[in-house]
Amino acid sequence: MNVKPSHLFYQGRERKPVLDQARGVYMWDVDGKRYLDGSSGAMVCNIGHSNENVLEAMRRQMEKSTFGYRLHFETEASEKLAAKTAALCPEGLNRVFFVSGGSEAVESAIKLARQYALAIGEGSRWKIISRAPSYHGCTLGALAITSYAPLTEAFAPLMQAMPKIPAPRAYLDGLDPEDEATGHHYADMLEAKILEEGRDSVLAFVVEPIGGASTGALVPPRGYMERVQEICRKYGVLFILDEVMTGAGRTGRFLASEHWNLAPDIVVMSKGFAAGYVPLGAMVAHERLVEPVLDAGGFLHGFTYAGNPLACAAGLAVIDEIERMDLVGNAARMGDQLQERLRGLMQRYAIIGDVRGKGLLTAFEFMADRGTKAPLPKSLRAFDRFVQIAYDKGLIVYARRTRDGIEGDHIIVAPPMIVTETHLDEITEMLDASLAEFTDEIRPALEQAV
Repeated sequence: MNVKPSHLFYQGRERKPVLDQARGVYMWDVDGKRYLDGSSGAMVCNIGHSNENVLEAMRRQMEKSTFGYRLHFETEASEKLAAKTAALCPEGLNRVFFVSGGSEAVESAIKLARQYALAIGEGSRWKIISRAPSYHGCTLGALAITSYAPLTEAFAPLMQAMPKIPAPRAYLDGLDPEDEATGHHYADMLEAKILEEGRDSVLAFVVEPIGGASTGALVPPRGYMERVQEICRKYGVLFILDEVMTGAGRTGRFLASEHWNLAPDIVVMSKGFAAGYVPLGAMVAHERLVEPVLDAGGFLHGFTYAGNPLACAAGLAVIDEIERMDLVGNAARMGDQLQERLRGLMQRYAIIGDVRGKGLLTAFEFMADRGTKAPLPKSLRAFDRFVQIAYDKGLIVYARRTRDGIEGDHIIVAPPMIVTETHLDEITEMLDASLAEFTDEIRPALEQAV
């Protein structure tokens, strides 16, 4: 790899090949090496790369306008996308606030929830309960409801700490995820936390319906989501669903909350919502929250690029493609096959301790011992090393640490929703080769640990 000097900096000093082009599920660097995008970037490129219908919709919009400030103009693109988005959300969630990304969407939801409480005379409510571990974004507001130590500790003095309850990791706790009693066990922790904090002080509960980066495609136990919704209603706590990663069809429904027929107060989306063609996200709120806020003087919040016509034109075209190609259905069908293949790899490699997910949001977790659920030694940095081995073989996957970001390693496999059985064969083959190399590499360290 020919590395030229760069003025850019992001998380660290590591350099990567220069991207040349991307088509469908594949990407090529300038040296001609091909990569299969097995994680859709960061679970973003739901419809694949360089979809011509989306590009054409963007060209048409660019010929008309690329920017119209929301305080100066309404735009056809933003109105159409808002109407389409509302139609795809649960009944009553018909007010849409566009943003440029997931962190902005979460920040917007927090602020709307607080303004709603003030507008209806419940100013004592300000605490937002979330889960540990969890990840909801990188702004200070979103980080305050995040529980992922490597990303939050440095900024703790700048934030108002928010209460947390344990994520429902039944597989680590030795509980049966198919038993409703397990789901209720974890959900009832929310009620206990509300009472501990003071019911009149709790504003909202924020949760990913299916876990993202922090818990690695964690599907909640049976009965969990229904019970937490019930508890929120009981105590007047707003129910906010973070569908930044799960929305736009990835789990086999347009919203993951549809798997449980939930009726949230607010939904936030981004990532696959515009599938990487432009920065775009949305907060979708129930009209009963928005109207009191507008009556009280307006929503005290905004972003310069909110409702950008080019972004909205792209987002609308992405949703059109999802529907035209039945990508939600394909995500469900291919997701079942992908999990079956991952379970097959689990039978061959003892370091895979768990396989989980729904639709095309799947993950497997490394463990030193399946029986005790002991993680691999954190000094191995398995999440990092495995990703690099796979990348060298031409497969892009995504990884984080399951246990509050400190230890435990999971690998997320989430290819674009256009994936075929042939692509799954290729993914499985490269995962197999990567697991073989990784297992051989860490064997001395595991033997020494024993």
